[in-house]
Amino acid sequence: MSDFFNQLQQATRPAREVMLSAPIITACSRGDINLAQYQAFLTQAYHHVKHTVPLLMACGARLGEEKEWLRVAIAEYIEEEIGHHEWILNDIRACGGSADDVRNNQNDGAVCSAIELMTAYLYHQIDRGNPLALFGMVWVLEGTSVGIGGQVAQQVKQTLNLQDDALTYLTSHSELDQEHIQFFACLMDRITDPDEQQVIIRSANMVFQLYGQMLQTLTQ
Repeated sequence: MSDFFNQLQQATRPAREVMLSAPIITACSRGDINLAQYQAFLTQAYHHVKHTVPLLMACGARLGEEKEWLRVAIAEYIEEEIGHHEWILNDIRACGGSADDVRNNQNDGAVCSAIELMTAYLYHQIDRGNPLALFGMVWVLEGTSVGIGGQVAQQVKQTLNLQDDALTYLTSHSELDQEHIQFFACLMDRITDPDEQQVIIRSANMVFQLYGQMLQTLTQ
């Protein structure tokens, strides 16, 4: 058994701190956020969350027989994650946004370049590199949800006076990912090959960078 999960946290901490330094995070913490910014965040969340299950499926298909234990875990992830992009569209509708524009990737619902590059990078790594790169994304998104998701959800709700049905994505993920992160840590500690560990670390640092670029756009 390795202690790779702790290594992953340490090796990606600088990139995580840069991401969390985005002005929107500070603005949100002091209640300085508007509805358009929240809708823009949900828009970009939709454009990456809709790829979660396809990415998991692609990763599982590329794993060798020696990683069957990980393919089983991926099946669990798929069962948990399927349909979550529709939750985001429901949130967008509930707070007055155009879910149709977001679904159709048009007007104010279009994907930003950072999220488009992030998903393209992950597909490329799975297809042409090492499929374990996907777990870099898992660490970024689930780790961030656990770290600040619940606080952000409460602040957004209070500041914008939103009903619970406009916050299902933020609130559900901050709760679900508490359990997911323990599951993820156990999986990562079974990754003992140093080269595979570096694949996941590099991927996580890239996703932190690109996700942070998306957050930067929310205050521009």
